[in-house]
Parts: sequence; C-alpha cells; structure tokens
Amino acid sequence: MIMIAVKGYAAHSATLPLRLFDFERRDLRSKDVLIDILYCGICHSDLHLVRNEWGRSNYPMVPGHEIVGRVIKTGKNAKKFKKGDVAAVGCFVDSCRKCPNCKDGLQQYCTGGLVLTYNSYEKDGETITRGGYSTKIVVDEDYVLKVSSKLPLEKVAPLLCAGITTYSPLRYWKIGKRHKVAVLGLGGLGHMAVKFASGFGAKVTVLSRSPNKQRDAKRMGASDFAITRDAEKMKTLSNHFDFLIDTVSATHDFDFYLGLLRTNGVMICVGLPSGEEQLSPFNLVLSRRSIAGSLIGGLPETQEMLDYCVRHKITSDVEVIPIQQVNQAYDRMVKSDVRYRFVIDLASLK
Repeated sequence: MIMIAVKGYAAHSATLPLRLFDFERRDLRSKDVLIDILYCGICHSDLHLVRNEWGRSNYPMVPGHEIVGRVIKTGKNAKKFKKGDVAAVGCFVDSCRKCPNCKDGLQQYCTGGLVLTYNSYEKDGETITRGGYSTKIVVDEDYVLKVSSKLPLEKVAPLLCAGITTYSPLRYWKIGKRHKVAVLGLGGLGHMAVKFASGFGAKVTVLSRSPNKQRDAKRMGASDFAITRDAEKMKTLSNHFDFLIDTVSATHDFDFYLGLLRTNGVMICVGLPSGEEQLSPFNLVLSRRSIAGSLIGGLPETQEMLDYCVRHKITSDVEVIPIQQVNQAYDRMVKSDVRYRFVIDLASLK
C-alpha cells in the first residue's frame, strides 16, 4: 500500500514537550484531497488533549484542527476541488453521514460516529487521526471547506474552530440588534465572539480579568468593558444581559455570571473547563434563565461563516510562530499571554 510521508510535531505523553515526529498519511481514496498545510491555529483544546486533562488522549498525538492549506492532489472522483485551490479543514474529518443530524448538516452532533481531526478513531476502528501540526493532510473532499484567498490565510486558520464556535450559537439564537450580549473572556474564542456579535448588531460588553485588553475590546466592536474583579461595576450589570457567551476554559463561578442575565436570559457555554462546575437551580428557576452549550458548527454553517468573513473582512487576531516554538506557546497560552490566537507557520517544518 502506498503511503504519504509527513513531518509533524507530536505529544508522546501528557508531561513531555511536543517534538518532531515522522509519520504517514493514507494514499488518496477516490474522493480525497491532499492538502499542503500552510497554517494551523493552536486551540486551547489542543492543550487540554496534549496534557490529557479530559482523560481521553491517545499518544503519539499530532494536534491541530484549524487548518488552511493548498490542494496539491485530488482523487479520481473528487469534483469540488482542483490542484492549487485554497482549502480548509476544521474540527472533524468524517461522520456517519446517515443520522438525522448529519442529514441536517449538523455533523458536529453526529450520533453515529464523528471522526475528529485528531485523537479520534477513523471508521476502521483502528487508525487514529492526526492533525494539522504537520506538513500535509488527506481528507475526503466532502469534509473540506472552500477558502477565499482575499483574506490573509494565517488569520483565517482560527476561524475553523474559534470562529465557527462563536458564530454558530449567535446564529442559532438569532442574536442581533436590540440584544445586550456579554462575552466572558477575551481570548481566542472571546475575541471572535465580540467581532461577530457586534457585526450582527448586538450591544456587546466584554467581561475580563485583564484591564489591558479594554482598548482591543473596543477596537473589535465592544461598546462596554468590565473588569470581573470590580465588584461595584459588576453589581451594575446584574439582571442586565439577554445573552452571555461564556468562552472561559478555566474553572469559574457559573452562578455569579448567571445572575447577570435578565428574565429569560441565556448563558451559552462554548469554553470547556476541565473541572466540574457548580450550579444552583435557584438562579435558573427564579428568572426563567437558561444555560446551554454549543459545539462548533456543521459543514454548511462553517462554509457560511467563512463566506460571511470574506464579505465583511473579518479575521482572527493572531501571533504567527514557527512550529519549533509550540511548547513555549502552550506555556504562554496557560498564562493568557497571546493576542489572540497562536498560528503555526508550517513553512517552518518544511
């Protein structure tokens, strides 16, 4: 069997630094495309998985699910892409294609076996997927997105997770004009939530621990900024918001932030803390508030989001690094020392 030689960076345990790793991709099936990876964003979930904070990591692990590159070869029956096209791959590379969610374009909620871009078993039940911290990737064209070259590709890469993770719930709850929206946390997810929510016409307030992010928040479209440790300011925001987009991936007080919602308000969780959060039913019952979650987006909605970003010139704020600095980037990410997404330039591996 012909295989494709690939270089990547892999984690070999929860405690060791990522390092150079040579491996192979499958040869192209009839509808596959081979993508030369140009850029790959670093998501906080990469950190959780590399360090086995969710207890389901497989090693060696090649992370990365915010992938933008150029098609260099296509399978004999591939019709959607041709050599030279710019293409993108997000958080999953296959699904069952048969369940109601898949048929509705909600592949992220596939009930028959979602295949994640890395650290996931392919349909054969044996092969573990490996992600975008690598030079090439092979994916069925039905799970590849079209990307315009009108935007800087390094700034497009994080849209494949941070972008769609925040775009999807804003669209689902039809958030727009007349809505007051709080965005909790101004990081990789939060800064995209601000850009989209304000772009949709909502009045956005950023809730952050970092006073030095206020100028950035206003530049991105926020109309107000509150330091979460400022008790007096936070008191003025009690019962204030229609929606709160919770992007925080560290342990925090759900009850406190639920109290910022008006009657019928919705707290939408898109961050994934590794601990078990506590929640009092009283905060929900007494004001008919809701707490909900949202997971990335399906293929149609992700393509819609990418097209929207082209029309409105929306991209992520990024810091581009060579892959040799990935371990330092992880350490900085833990300290929230990035504005606002690290992106790996894969030319550094070639």
